[in-house]
Amino acid sequence: MTMAPERVPDQVHDLAGDGHHEDLVSLRLPDVRRDPWSHLGHAVHCLCCGPRDSELAGAAAQNPAVLLVHGFGASTDHWRHNVPVLARTHEVHALDLLGFGRSAKPAGLTYGGALWRDQLIAYIRERIGRPTVIVGNSLGGFAALAAGAALGDDCAGVVLLNAAGPFSDEQRQPEGWGAIARKTIGMALLRSALLQRVLFENMRRPATIRRTLNQVYLDPTNVDDELVEAIRVPSCDPGAFGVFRTVFDIPKGQPLDAFFSQLQAPLLLLWGIRDPWINAAGRRASFQRHAPAATTEVVLEAGHCPHDEVPEQVNRAMLDWLQGLSLERTAAPHLDGPS
Repeated sequence: MTMAPERVPDQVHDLAGDGHHEDLVSLRLPDVRRDPWSHLGHAVHCLCCGPRDSELAGAAAQNPAVLLVHGFGASTDHWRHNVPVLARTHEVHALDLLGFGRSAKPAGLTYGGALWRDQLIAYIRERIGRPTVIVGNSLGGFAALAAGAALGDDCAGVVLLNAAGPFSDEQRQPEGWGAIARKTIGMALLRSALLQRVLFENMRRPATIRRTLNQVYLDPTNVDDELVEAIRVPSCDPGAFGVFRTVFDIPKGQPLDAFFSQLQAPLLLLWGIRDPWINAAGRRASFQRHAPAATTEVVLEAGHCPHDEVPEQVNRAMLDWLQGLSLERTAAPHLDGPS
């Protein structure tokens, strides 16, 4: 079977953000800043914006910044309905993880949770420079939690939207020869370069992207052409197939409960409870067993990507929670004052 060579687009995304497709956040906020930044010598697409009103901008500078982290195969474009609203009152940042979106997709990197955790930590320390609330969906949720746990006081909070990642009690190896054989044979097939190429070519077809999104959005209203293109176009970049192949060899990182035990910051869990990919109802029960006692939960009638499917509800929940953080920070000095 002969596969067509990977296509190099006529104008691959400019890694500062000025590619042949304007990013979807900039289309909605023309004054968004897209200053160049790199991690490990590789260009990272990132953006930043905040309140236009000077009084609100002054207030935002006193509160934690917000960093948005996309899921697997997505990019900053997936926050198209969130950044414009959050940026009215907060300094908001978003970036593309290495290997995705408009960021570089170099060969030779060990793609996985450790790389993306370190990328978020570096961005917060080098570009934001103050305590930050890290918000992540799916794979981005895993990276956000890992970074938040490692940052200590530099993390002002973590928001997880249908986060990926195992718990320690879910990492047991299969028992019995039959189960071991099925897993071994299945992984051998998935590591076949030919099969991986076939899967990749199929998964980046617009019809497949749309069908997949329709499966994980309870309400498909926002599964539109611009979202499909936002996912398809980066898959045409040189290196995209190489990143896709690493998915089958990403090493298991720390379990989520290990991060929860290290996390010092407040935690908000936003659940698209009708998510068919992660059995959200069962997953929620696991989070309730392991998450810190003061965790806030909001349950939404949505699928795997609630921030894009029901953005008004997600934005409202996040802003209410962020306001609570601001009030706590304002009241905190009085706790140490004289009685």
